[in-house]
Amino acid sequence: MNQADQPQEAAPAKVSFYEKRKKIHAKSVRGFFDNWRIALVMFTQVLFYGGLWLEWNGRQAILFHLVERKFYIFGLVFWPQDVIYLAALLIISAYALFLVTAVAGRLFCGYACPQTVYTEMYMWIENLVEGDRNARMKLDKAPPSGRKFALRGTKYLLWTALGLWSGFTLVGYFTPVKELINNVLTNSLGPWEAFWIFFYGGFMILMAGFLREQVCKYMCPYARFQSVMFDPDTLIITYDPERGEQRGARKKGVDPKAAGLGDCVDCGQCVHVCPTGIDIRNGLQYECIGCAACIDVCDQVMDKVGLPRGLIRYSTENALAQHLSRKEIMAHIVRPRILLYTAILVVICGLCTWFLVHRIPLKVDVIRDRSVLAREADDGRIENVYLLQIMNTEERPHRYKITVDGLEGAEIAGNSEFEVAAASLQGFNTAVRVQPDAGKSGANTIHFNIVAADNPEIALREKASFLLPR
Repeated sequence: MNQADQPQEAAPAKVSFYEKRKKIHAKSVRGFFDNWRIALVMFTQVLFYGGLWLEWNGRQAILFHLVERKFYIFGLVFWPQDVIYLAALLIISAYALFLVTAVAGRLFCGYACPQTVYTEMYMWIENLVEGDRNARMKLDKAPPSGRKFALRGTKYLLWTALGLWSGFTLVGYFTPVKELINNVLTNSLGPWEAFWIFFYGGFMILMAGFLREQVCKYMCPYARFQSVMFDPDTLIITYDPERGEQRGARKKGVDPKAAGLGDCVDCGQCVHVCPTGIDIRNGLQYECIGCAACIDVCDQVMDKVGLPRGLIRYSTENALAQHLSRKEIMAHIVRPRILLYTAILVVICGLCTWFLVHRIPLKVDVIRDRSVLAREADDGRIENVYLLQIMNTEERPHRYKITVDGLEGAEIAGNSEFEVAAASLQGFNTAVRVQPDAGKSGANTIHFNIVAADNPEIALREKASFLLPR
């Protein structure tokens, strides 16, 4: 056999694991769910942009003052020692997200996620400047021109303004906003303030203006592990294939059933309005953020062709398979998983509320002076010196009375009352004296009792050690 007759090996096939992005031009749609989305966008942004300007007791109502290491939230003042409340807040947020996801899928993603909210805002600007879907697609294909440059320039200018204002607002929660305004006007922004204004603003433009669905599809971890929290009774956006197939256009006066057609007219509007560019008719997909834009547009199409709404709707896998009614669907929501999440969430919220309500606005650290272990005073008693770090977490000054017990005859030598300014930490040196035979040689346990003179309920008892010489 000559070499020419030998079978040739097939050339290795090239497989690409990278899919080039196809720009999505989502069509705007109005409807019941879109109105809810607009309301939540407005609500969250009023909180974010408006909360910065609220005042409380002559100061900014919400301020996470990093320099002073104090978090002000209306009448509450939190210190670094209160980090347990931050941990509780994160736990509550996580369980609330698990509960919402188990009940109704990616409801948070579609209505309240910052990525979705800011993308909506940037798309509103884009629609305002460049027009709706068809106009934007034509503009993309159009050759460079003065009009195209003007429209794109206006859009980017508005995007930049919104991004920088958002960055300024964020920093205003960590630096007093009046001080921040003065720094901007006098061109004296600190390096970290400037960094975070431009960093947050720049990433907002990048992620909400340019990347958009790429963030939800490839960058957001929630999209990857959401399926763990789904079950057949989770409410998701579904297309009813039994009712919709066989899809296709139909002429007026023609009975679609006689023509073998379902209710889906194959108009493609559900794809056009989808911000992630998926076809919901292909079933549940991880890219779906649950915004329900496809439900709004499909209902409008059904109205136009004279068919009942609900071809695309919120439903469950079990409901589609077993043809459950809406009442039966709601009955399936109350299931062990939901009850467990709800019970845990209620318990955690209840405990946090109780501890917050009964929180004592006083913290004390007792540090014994180790440079002098024990010394004999002029009156023959043994003296130990302590540093009392008294933290007044209320926004009004307090005078505290200090007493000591644990050893017979123990008393404070000198001043036993100290004034601490509002929301401040002050240190005071104090000495405790006892008779030489009041306890055993070595370390003895004593307790400091700190009580506010104007409110006996504000009180703490702190343990310390008292040294008696051998």
